[in-house]
Amino acid sequence: MSFSFDNPFFAVSALIIIPLCAIILSRLRNPFVAAIPLGAPGGVHFKASQVNGIVRLLKFMEITGVLLLFLSAAGPSVNISEMVFLNRGADIVFILDVSPSMAALDMDGKNRFTAGRNLIGEFANRRLSDSIGLVAVGEEAALLLPPTADRRALMQRLEQLRIGELGDGTALGMGIAVAAYHLDKSNAKRKIAAIITDGENNAGAIHPETAADMLREMGISFWVIAIGSPGEVPIDYIDPFTNIRQTGIFDSRYDTESLRQLSAAGGGTFIYAQNADAFAAAFSQLDDSEITIQRTRIINKRQPVSFQFLLSALLMLAAVRFIRRHILEAIL
Repeated sequence: MSFSFDNPFFAVSALIIIPLCAIILSRLRNPFVAAIPLGAPGGVHFKASQVNGIVRLLKFMEITGVLLLFLSAAGPSVNISEMVFLNRGADIVFILDVSPSMAALDMDGKNRFTAGRNLIGEFANRRLSDSIGLVAVGEEAALLLPPTADRRALMQRLEQLRIGELGDGTALGMGIAVAAYHLDKSNAKRKIAAIITDGENNAGAIHPETAADMLREMGISFWVIAIGSPGEVPIDYIDPFTNIRQTGIFDSRYDTESLRQLSAAGGGTFIYAQNADAFAAAFSQLDDSEITIQRTRIINKRQPVSFQFLLSALLMLAAVRFIRRHILEAIL
């Protein structure tokens, strides 16, 4: 972002000539004015420090107002360079497990849910031409955000998501089916569904392999990322319904083979990430494998801001007049 002026002379006057004149005038004294101390002989002289402070402030505001007037006359504009994508990327839906087991703290001090949420955000910021959607899975499954290029909306929805807000179960089949339904309606050339979970399907009316087979028939690329280290793992989260903190030791044992078979049913890719490094590597593999060609162009936009400068100047000078007329006179 940069500034440009239609009439540079006024800008030079505002930034150099006027401040220089103000400094010179402030150092000159009127020879016809005599300083007469007020107060009783030998007593403390009258000091109007409060009034002097207001007068100095008013002078500063006046100079600033005049500067802004000259800058407004200079025709200022803000020049912004914006990158525009010329082709549509992939539509990607992440299916994130939000069951309580995702609160297990085995991702370098973070729980599985937070690590997954952060990696989704980082992935989305690397793939700006792609549309990213989000499905949450618990005892039920819900579409939180359809595929969109709005990264702010995605980050806000990820931040609002809480462990356990969809119940204690893990309805993997329902989550995959929700993603399949919305991706099927997409007209993107490349469609991807990626599920992130640390457990087996134990809820929902749709079998996971049935839903995965739907993805395969629709030509949707399918990724299954199983996370979490086996054995006893500390767990810590706040129940979203009771606001009670839940802590303890979680026995992290689930059948990774069933998730591998789930991936095979959808003709997809299975990755087992036991720690934070393997989890990050899984997203890197997804990024490298699902390459989309990005065609971009830089567009330069010029936005005039003369009105903003003029309005600021008028408000500043009006404030000076108001203070002198209604406040300074009352003090004196």
